[in-house]
Amino acid sequence: MPIEAPIPFDAIPLLAGLKKDDREALAPLCRMRGYDKGDTIFHEGEPADRICFVHIGQVKIVKAAGGRDVIIELLGPGEPVGAVAVFERRPFPASAVALEPSGILSIPEREFFALLEKRPEMMRHLLAGLTLRLMMVNKRIADLMGSAELRAARLFLTLADRVGILRGSGTFIPLPLSRQEIADLIGTTLETAIRLMSRWQKDDLVATEKSGFLIPSMSALKAMTE
Repeated sequence: MPIEAPIPFDAIPLLAGLKKDDREALAPLCRMRGYDKGDTIFHEGEPADRICFVHIGQVKIVKAAGGRDVIIELLGPGEPVGAVAVFERRPFPASAVALEPSGILSIPEREFFALLEKRPEMMRHLLAGLTLRLMMVNKRIADLMGSAELRAARLFLTLADRVGILRGSGTFIPLPLSRQEIADLIGTTLETAIRLMSRWQKDDLVATEKSGFLIPSMSALKAMTE
């Protein structure tokens, strides 16, 4: 459903540095839309005809691989969704699905690039931000190396860094991922994810709660990755 709201340029790092006149030129092209949990924002293989940003909520990027879905990454407020495909003008390489009720800002690809052609300084600014985005994607690929336990430790450390909230001496991650979603994120089977999280609960490494996960000691989890 369309959402009537001011364009949140300052909340989107890739757009936050735009000059006032660039923002004024871009604003009429922006569209805000709400998605319920489980709604697909775009499908793998579809033309990358719009550049999207998460305004509120969480989005998972899912790719079909060998008969099963693999979650490539999780994206939160301010992060671009499918931006690399748009700039490279190729189909979306994976699907984007709302992990919870989310608001998405989108800009039509054709009008977006027509505007950039008239504003080369704006293009340079966005390309610099996109380079950082590619570096993050490469880090995510590197995080998929190693044992399932090592990959899980890296995942929860990344989530704690991005959305973690201090709770006493621990860190709470307000993201109620299912065991299947954890398995998809670390590239393992559901059974392995269930056993791993059960053992971590018993060992007081990561406690599963109804609304997310509690990491009692970040240093204990970090020690597993060193």
